[in-house]
Amino acid sequence: MPATEESPAGARGAPPGDAPAPFPAAQPLPRLVHPALLASVFVIATSGLVYELITGTLASYVLGDSVTQFSFVIGLYLFAMGIGSYLSQYIESRLLERFVEIELGLALVGGLSAPMLFRVYTALGSFRALLYSLVLLIGVLVGLEIPLLIRLLNFSLDLKRLVARVLTLDYIGALAASLLFPSLLLPRLGIHQTSLFFGMLNAAVAITSTFLFPLDRAVVVRLRALCLIVIAGLGVAFALVSRFVERSEALYFGAPIVYAAQSPYQRLVITRSPRTTRLFLNGNLQFSSDDEHRYHEVLVHPAVAALGREPRRALILGGGDGLAARELLRYPSVEQILLVDLDGAVTGAFRDLPLAAELNQGSLRDPRVAVRNEDAFKYLEESTESFDLAIVDFPDPGNYAVGKLYTDAFYHLLRQRLSVRGLAVVQATSPHYARESFWCVVTTLEAAGFKTAPLHVYVPSFGEWGFILAGGEGLAAPGALRIDPSRLRYLDSSGLPELFRFPRDLGRVEAPINRLNDQKLVSVYTREWAEWTR
Repeated sequence: MPATEESPAGARGAPPGDAPAPFPAAQPLPRLVHPALLASVFVIATSGLVYELITGTLASYVLGDSVTQFSFVIGLYLFAMGIGSYLSQYIESRLLERFVEIELGLALVGGLSAPMLFRVYTALGSFRALLYSLVLLIGVLVGLEIPLLIRLLNFSLDLKRLVARVLTLDYIGALAASLLFPSLLLPRLGIHQTSLFFGMLNAAVAITSTFLFPLDRAVVVRLRALCLIVIAGLGVAFALVSRFVERSEALYFGAPIVYAAQSPYQRLVITRSPRTTRLFLNGNLQFSSDDEHRYHEVLVHPAVAALGREPRRALILGGGDGLAARELLRYPSVEQILLVDLDGAVTGAFRDLPLAAELNQGSLRDPRVAVRNEDAFKYLEESTESFDLAIVDFPDPGNYAVGKLYTDAFYHLLRQRLSVRGLAVVQATSPHYARESFWCVVTTLEAAGFKTAPLHVYVPSFGEWGFILAGGEGLAAPGALRIDPSRLRYLDSSGLPELFRFPRDLGRVEAPINRLNDQKLVSVYTREWAEWTR
């Protein structure tokens, strides 16, 4: 009679052939063995994909170019799973013991993956080597799990139902992980607590498995002791990891951290020293309070001067720190500013955190400023509003998610939101460190029908930095400011013309148009900055 759920083959004797039994066959198997192990498949699939998402997220944070990093991490992970599946054939006896040991190994490696990578990134270097080693090791361990589970369950379920159930739960678990990670786990738990939590889940699967099959007492004691040690260790790490992250970040950033938050999009850190306050997103400096006025004054005031009239309605895309809005609010004519920034964690911090609100002089609380937390591309596609002035202040195009905001398609949409004789100004990276990238943005704006007037300024925290005025046929570099220079810290009318003069080593070079279907700017930008960091 074939093996069935009511009459498990393992309960009647050893499996056919010469292969040793995976557990002592003389004792009957509990009826809950296969439901419990099938539930383990769901946990295994969920945790495996979570570890993959964690390593991919950290790779994109640190190395940039999220498409490339996620693509490589996913490919390497699946390749390693294949290796693990292949190696599983050489595990011929004591399947349950080996399964528990593999789960504990995965609990430790996967659970500690985020803290280890973060520590290496902030203090030791060799991030890539550890990243790809962990991806390989986690993939091999995950690849070993499912074949061993199938072989264990093969003694209590017929093969047809077994494969169907295991694969179904495996795919459902993967879906659950992909939905929970960006919506709940990353913003609520954070990346480090998430990895440790799923490490504990793997260890819980391991200890649960020791109750499902009859094993020698000495083996049971050893395995359960190991499981409890791993669970306890990961639990302590879970409780202390926040302090570990804070100390590592303070060491890395070189100043005390006064605020830190993890959004679905990025890690937000604000540091404060006796001299300066700084904002970091994913470890990258966004501004320093001792020189950000240079950046934001040159971003805003030449554009207002070139507009040729008093601005009334302004659009800010990006700029969630409220510093560009602060500069615009210096003009009494401004009636409305709409600020569109994807990340509510940034706009919320710079609205509610006293230290941050002091920097932007409470601009995000001003009744003339409306904040919308949504994707700027989507906003431009759906909006019918019209603005005198648009300030485009996105992060540099280091990945394709941001790179789309520098494409001709985006700039075509932007033109439609500008009123007659309206004008835009675009943050366009450094014409010194990323010269071709800067002129690529100029070329792309011109391809979208804008006339351009590039300008640049030296910001000590960043070096030479570039912006681009973009408007209609009458656009020209302004000769004077429309604001009393005494209200500004850096800019005055006499220095205004110098902003628009480019020395020979910063001058225009041939550059491609950045189109939505190829985003050549991302590869150009990545290459240019990599050359400076070698």
